[in-house]
Amino acid sequence: MGRQRKRVVTGEAAPPPRKDEKPSAFHRKDKKKKVNIGKMFINISIGLCIFSLIWFFYAIYMRSSLAKRVVTLHPSPHVLDANSTDAKVSPERFWGSYRPQVYFGMKTRSPRSIVTGMMWMRQFSDLDMNLRHTCEQGDRLQGYGWLMHDGLTFGVQEIRDNDFTLTTEFVKRMGGDHGGDWTWRVTAKQHSSAPQAPVISLMFYAAADAQGSLQAHVEERNRLASITGFSEELGNFKITFRKPVTGELSSAKYATYNYLQTVSPGLEKLTDIVKYSLNRRFVYSPPSGEKRHYIGVDTYKPPHHQNQQKPDPRKESDFVVYQVTVQTPFQIEVLFESGSFHDRPNQLVGSIMTQELEKRKAEFDAKFEKTFGLEKKGFSQAYIKFGKAALSNMLGGMGYFFGQSVVQSVYNEYPLLYPEGALFTAVPSRSFFPRGFLWDEGFHQLLLSKWEPQVTREVIAHWIDLMNMEGWIPREQILGDEAHSKVPTEFIVQRNENANPPTLFLALQELIEQLSSNPDKAASQPTLPFLRRLFPRLKTWYEWYNTTQTGPLPNSYRWRGRDKDTNLFLNPKTLTSGLDDYPRASHPSADERHIDLHCWMALSSGIMAKVAQLLGEPHEDYQLSHKVLSDNNLLSELHWSEQHRAFSDFGNHTEDVSLQREKVYVPPGQPRHQFPVARLVRSVRRAPKAQYVNALGYVSLFPFLLQILQPESPKLEHIFRDMRDSNKLWTPYGLRSLSKSDPLYMKRNTEHDAPYWRGPIWININYLAVRALHYYSHTEGPYQEKAAVLYEELRTNIINNVYRQYVEAGYIWEQYNDSTGRGQGSHPFTGWSSLTLLMMAEQY
Repeated sequence: MGRQRKRVVTGEAAPPPRKDEKPSAFHRKDKKKKVNIGKMFINISIGLCIFSLIWFFYAIYMRSSLAKRVVTLHPSPHVLDANSTDAKVSPERFWGSYRPQVYFGMKTRSPRSIVTGMMWMRQFSDLDMNLRHTCEQGDRLQGYGWLMHDGLTFGVQEIRDNDFTLTTEFVKRMGGDHGGDWTWRVTAKQHSSAPQAPVISLMFYAAADAQGSLQAHVEERNRLASITGFSEELGNFKITFRKPVTGELSSAKYATYNYLQTVSPGLEKLTDIVKYSLNRRFVYSPPSGEKRHYIGVDTYKPPHHQNQQKPDPRKESDFVVYQVTVQTPFQIEVLFESGSFHDRPNQLVGSIMTQELEKRKAEFDAKFEKTFGLEKKGFSQAYIKFGKAALSNMLGGMGYFFGQSVVQSVYNEYPLLYPEGALFTAVPSRSFFPRGFLWDEGFHQLLLSKWEPQVTREVIAHWIDLMNMEGWIPREQILGDEAHSKVPTEFIVQRNENANPPTLFLALQELIEQLSSNPDKAASQPTLPFLRRLFPRLKTWYEWYNTTQTGPLPNSYRWRGRDKDTNLFLNPKTLTSGLDDYPRASHPSADERHIDLHCWMALSSGIMAKVAQLLGEPHEDYQLSHKVLSDNNLLSELHWSEQHRAFSDFGNHTEDVSLQREKVYVPPGQPRHQFPVARLVRSVRRAPKAQYVNALGYVSLFPFLLQILQPESPKLEHIFRDMRDSNKLWTPYGLRSLSKSDPLYMKRNTEHDAPYWRGPIWININYLAVRALHYYSHTEGPYQEKAAVLYEELRTNIINNVYRQYVEAGYIWEQYNDSTGRGQGSHPFTGWSSLTLLMMAEQY
């Protein structure tokens, strides 16, 4: 038998415990510990998951909340009552020429107004289709605009077409509950140079805008005698079309008549509907003369396209057109009568209309002289007529718009619709910019506040009531289908980080000065309660600028919204500053400091302090901000370039840039047209660096323009020298926008963008310059005499050139050529260019 091996215990595992044996205390604790750690990890994981989910949903909620802020209106009560423009509250302003985008038309200050208007066309002309309706520069009229308009009760306009002139007049009469009656008179006369009397078709129309009804009443087979209608704002009404006559008391003229009764999906479609209803089958057969076929409205036949678009989902509304075709000279009257005007003494037509019109003209002339005093200053009647046209065109260019802006913030993936809102505002240009612009409006109201402070209060209130909860106001107001139809798609969306110069503070400053200088005057007394209602929103608006447009250094400011695609622009635009392509830092960055915005904020803080003081509100913080921002030492520290001896922007900049045609490689033998067209792109030959931007022009003048500089400041000497230098800013027609010696003077910004604020003369900035020179010439200081000399020269140059161009070309213009003085850009531009009248009156 072999021997049994001895078991070695050391190093071997213990034998497994028997089933009936209990584990030792040590093993029980170890197992429990493992279980507890496992549970802890599970609990932590669950907690993290729950926290992540909460954070995820919170982030979604916060983003959703932030995304909604851009379309959430300011919570404070509106400055204007909801019914402030109703016929019962403001009957005298209910009806008006509030359609600046058409040559002649009227509507009410209500969201869905019945609109009225006029189209016309010359028959038997070389141009088969020459229908005129909306103001278009392409119509190439010799001139059009209001000669007299009081903004309230009447207006007289002259429209000069190729070989005839139309004079459109209207008069309103109060009565009843719906804004009363009005009458139009249209007089047509041929030009003396016309070889024969033209035959013209006038088309008067009424259109409902989504509510209300219209009914045509025909007599004599095809003559539309009248339209009756009803709408919520107007109640029952009647529009009567009187037959054409040779003059007020003369007999009826031979005419032929057509009419159209149909429906329209939107007001922007009216011109097209008329065009697609025209037919040449009608015969013009005067008693003496040959029979000829003319073009008249017939049955509306919508165009059929191969790729037929979806039908318009909007509600269709009644649209009625009355066409009268008659040879010049002639006169036609159209009468609107309110159904609630029960005690009218007589119809506002014929000699009664003439008497009322003459009375209103005399009242206008008297008020104009009392307000502006041009006769007393020795201006000739020709200059006074021009001054009246400047004022009348701004008043006649006021519009009432209703609709929704399209807006976007960084928290919105797609644009959103802003809440519906109304805007009563002047417009820069009836042909090119027939809508509201925030920075233009402050300049407009400088003039209108002199004529009628109540208009200015209403306009400011309408703008401020469009503010969202953040304090942002969309800078360009494109409200309603008609307004949208005139704006390129890329400009429709408004972004809430983008500002515009807060020029409404200039208008508020004027209202405050009127109140302070003559507190007992009836026209000024409503200003204090108006400011009280305005103040909560005004504070938010001011704070919005102070939080969203701050610069990189304390008390510095930077415009947001510069063009980001630096490759395609010689100098990326800053549309938000109002000065578009004026040269800024060549390479946009967060390190920029903008001198003009700094000065706007200095001005605004001072006016905020005055408003707060007037209302008995805390004003010390505003006063302190004004003191700091107006400190000339700070201004110099942030913006004075000793090298250039001028106030300047600061940023990441190089002057060594140009536009070059990019190279596109075309392989040998390949057709050129299959490859991209070579674009002009920016070439940067020297790297940018942080420095002052050497661009002498309007921006450099802002400490002077807004009167931030102390009268004894030696900087004024440099500014006056640069202003008077004809190689820099001075011209015989006004100050040019950019120095003639600047590298970007009159340079295109892209191959498609002509220079805009790079040389041409702009009247709004020239007005600020004349205003500032007037201030410094009447304030004691070492440069007082120099300011007085410059004031007289500059004021005279501007007035004479704007007047001369108006006489020669028939228009007040957007800008003026700095070499020839000729008007250029859009026309008529009777927005801020009308400030020429204030320079004539020397009212600043």
